[in-house]
Amino acid sequence: MRQTWRWFGPKDLCSIDDITQVGAVGVVSALHHVPNGAVWTPEEIAKRHAEIGTRKDGTPSGLTWDVVESLPVSEDIKKQKNAWREHIESYKISMRNLADSGIEVICYNFMPVLDWTRTDLRWTVPNGGSCMRFDINDFAAFDIHVLQRRGAATDYTNAIADEAERRFANMDDVARKQLARNVTMGLPGSTESMSLEDVQAHLDEYGAITRERLRANFVDFLDAVVPTAEGLGLRLCCHPDDPPFALLGLPRVMSTEADYTYILDAVDSPANGMTLCSGSLGARPDNDLPGMMERLGGKVHFLHLRNVKRDNDDIVGSFYEAEHLGGDTDMVALIAAIVREEKKRKAAGRKDHVIPMRPDHGQDILDDLGRRSQPGYPTIGRMKGLAELRGVMMALEYEGLGLV
Repeated sequence: MRQTWRWFGPKDLCSIDDITQVGAVGVVSALHHVPNGAVWTPEEIAKRHAEIGTRKDGTPSGLTWDVVESLPVSEDIKKQKNAWREHIESYKISMRNLADSGIEVICYNFMPVLDWTRTDLRWTVPNGGSCMRFDINDFAAFDIHVLQRRGAATDYTNAIADEAERRFANMDDVARKQLARNVTMGLPGSTESMSLEDVQAHLDEYGAITRERLRANFVDFLDAVVPTAEGLGLRLCCHPDDPPFALLGLPRVMSTEADYTYILDAVDSPANGMTLCSGSLGARPDNDLPGMMERLGGKVHFLHLRNVKRDNDDIVGSFYEAEHLGGDTDMVALIAAIVREEKKRKAAGRKDHVIPMRPDHGQDILDDLGRRSQPGYPTIGRMKGLAELRGVMMALEYEGLGLV
């Protein structure tokens, strides 16, 4: 695996100098300042390459921009409304500009309205560190009582709706506003969260779009962009829903192995692939991560390795971001499956036999606690995760042990 590190650009509290010291060899980044649906120009792309390749003192960092995460799919494309056709053409131009710069892997997602969703961005764990958490009862309190979405209560069990009502009643105005900010945080790298009015406007726009319609819109998008990607030698890889179940009455279409199998079969191309995020998919107890890697590994173009700990085995339930080797996903078994896939690819002569990975998310520990970095992306917590994952990787890849 090629060990990479997510970087949000010059404003990121984790600097390029820091990344060289933690041991990553590549960078995962995006042009977060470019509006969704707009073209990523050659000039802006070249600027980001240069920023990644340069230390603070002006000397070469030795790092390369390996993966784009994300080239966003606009809400118009997902809904097939307004300027969606123009946005698809812009997407193709952006892909061409990225390919011309040497990029080969582009991660994106097809989640409606909200990207990753958490109810607490600084939840305290027993060792005194903090992490992100999704609590279904708090989310229901937001949905039913803060957002006041029509018919929201019917989407939850009576037990969850009752607990949500109790929690909302015990919150003061500050706590209610903080919950709303947490839920509407938006895309990683975003500097502003959406207002409640923004969220409701999007919900109104989605209207009666069913899961089947959203899935069909996704296939239409892929039909439009995958031939261009394949011609450019790009590998597109869709990130799973996070959490991997429906929220706010909106459908989600990339939450399970069956979802991925459908999309990968619908547009069968080397350019149409998967970002296997063990944290997002691991939030559902019915997702078998090592098995998914074994069965879908040939189409896995990018890896997010992180772990979550679920409160219970409910499909729609609560969880928190655990240590990389400490959650409900058997990370050793997953990495073993990845190593086997890489060996298979190498034997077949595939150019992409080394799969880029990054230690996704991390707990805030030590000096991270005072930095207030991008939620989920502390420097020391991710460095600890990368070190743990690297140890497992090196042991499993060591030929003398014969472990895989």
